[in-house]
Amino acid sequence: MGLELLPPGALLVLLAPLLALLRGRALQVGLVALPLLSFAHLLLGFELGDVATVSVYGLELQPVRFDRLSRIWGIVFHLAAVITAIFSLGVKDRVQHVAALAYAGAAICAAFAGDLVTLFVWWELTAVTSVFLVWASGTEEAYRAGLRYLVVQVLSGVLLLAGVLVRHHAGLGLAFGHLGLTGSADTTLILLAFGIKAGFPLLHPWLQDAYPKATVTGTVWMSSFTTKLAIYALARGYAGTELLIPIGAAMTLFPIFYAVIVNDLRTVLTYSLNNQLGYMVVGVGLGTELALNGTAAHAFAHILYKSLLFMGMGAVLLRTGTAKGSELGGLYKTMPRTAVLTMVGAAAISGFPLTSGFISKSMIVSAAGEEGWRLTYLALLFASAGVFHHSGIKIPYFAFFAHDSGKRPAEAPVHMQVAMALGAAACLILGCMPWLLYDLLPFPSSYVPYTMDHVVTMLQLLLGSALAFALLNRIGAYPPELRSTVLDVDWVWRRLLPRSLAFVGRTVGVVGAFLRGALFGTRDRVVDWVFQRTGPGSRWARTWDTGTSTLSVALLLTLYALLYFQLGDADPLVEHGGGHGVEPSHADDHAPPADPGHAPSGH
Repeated sequence: MGLELLPPGALLVLLAPLLALLRGRALQVGLVALPLLSFAHLLLGFELGDVATVSVYGLELQPVRFDRLSRIWGIVFHLAAVITAIFSLGVKDRVQHVAALAYAGAAICAAFAGDLVTLFVWWELTAVTSVFLVWASGTEEAYRAGLRYLVVQVLSGVLLLAGVLVRHHAGLGLAFGHLGLTGSADTTLILLAFGIKAGFPLLHPWLQDAYPKATVTGTVWMSSFTTKLAIYALARGYAGTELLIPIGAAMTLFPIFYAVIVNDLRTVLTYSLNNQLGYMVVGVGLGTELALNGTAAHAFAHILYKSLLFMGMGAVLLRTGTAKGSELGGLYKTMPRTAVLTMVGAAAISGFPLTSGFISKSMIVSAAGEEGWRLTYLALLFASAGVFHHSGIKIPYFAFFAHDSGKRPAEAPVHMQVAMALGAAACLILGCMPWLLYDLLPFPSSYVPYTMDHVVTMLQLLLGSALAFALLNRIGAYPPELRSTVLDVDWVWRRLLPRSLAFVGRTVGVVGAFLRGALFGTRDRVVDWVFQRTGPGSRWARTWDTGTSTLSVALLLTLYALLYFQLGDADPLVEHGGGHGVEPSHADDHAPPADPGHAPSGH
């Protein structure tokens, strides 16, 4: 393969296994150097408009398509890989490092795929590599969650492959461009495949199931790539599909209520991740240049601030052994830098002015208002207040303040602080200099985020949400942080469906046992009855004396003779006058009658 066919990110996939051979400082250097090398390959090796094609078994594939949409995803994916690699420097498990870099590389390669077959290959590789970040936790719970995660991710790939095959069979080609929801099987299957990874409503519980059970660093890696790759795929293939607007609006709303009552703070962040994905899905559904720019910008900003929040909770988990709000509090006393950096991420996800979340989220909200989707516009505003409530306030408050848990852990390791500082700096720089991000967007942008209307509206929402939290917490009406299990729709197939199937199985077993018992019991009774009358001990099988035998034979012969002669009387030959079995002669049937007065002459 020539270098021109090597997509950005492929170096990570190819070279990641080398980390298994390194140890100590060399392993740490290689962990950070590989993403940097891949980033340099992206920035120096390609220009806008570059395309590479290759023919494989008669199929024209396009492993590289470098345009403005793929470029912005390639850049932010590399930034996330570099920052998370620094955060992971303290991990000695080389399996995690190999899996993480290969996972990041596969996601980057997928963003530059110009055909559906290439997309499918990288799509599945992201699933296979990322599951090791869950299993690396080493617990039985993580192992089971990893299996469920893998099943869901592979199912997404199978649906994608099915759609590709249907599309190819129909002669529609394999190019990965705008597909649209045409009502045909291929576009429906592919949209469903993308929707699973994007966390559509009812398809989302794999996020809350797997992400909080991954390792301290694994959750950070996973938060940056899988779902955002799905958003990229939606933006590439389904821009302007209006069905995505209500789907995205629902995604922004329902996670809010779960996030308020969940105790595990990493699970809270997965629900808020689902909430933020909803904004991007709405932007894709609107399909205007402003909306698609907003989707790309928000994906860029979201990867940075969401990874920052997961890094903050990961540092807390590392130092305290828990991420449950009921067991935390007062950590600002010994982890002040982690607390401050986490609050920067909380401000960014809430959309505070001068942070990256403000300059990206407002583009999508404005696009919804301009296109006349009033209910969606109101839903997005409500969701903006909600996300500040559960991620902007709840996360830092219950982790670092609230009641004093009595825990006095050490500050996060230096390499973790450096990674969090880089993420926080990116959130603030982009918020203060939005043109740095806007210049990378898919379409030329003249959007101005800092208008009086935008700033005042957002500050009103944030202030109202903060007052509501303070009031509810003050009067004791805010849901307390308790050890509990929150039921999501995955309860249907993880609990209700298995239990229902088990009940049906038991019922069928009982009914089957009853029927088998009745059938076999009847059979046994019939066999016993026949055996009693015809078996070796029955009267017919006993040895008879000579007299009885002789009498029985005589009676049988008499009966036979009577039947024989009775049937003989009905012989048709006898009825027609034949005697002794001789057929009568018909020779004189036509002779003239004899004269009774004359005797026949004789000779």
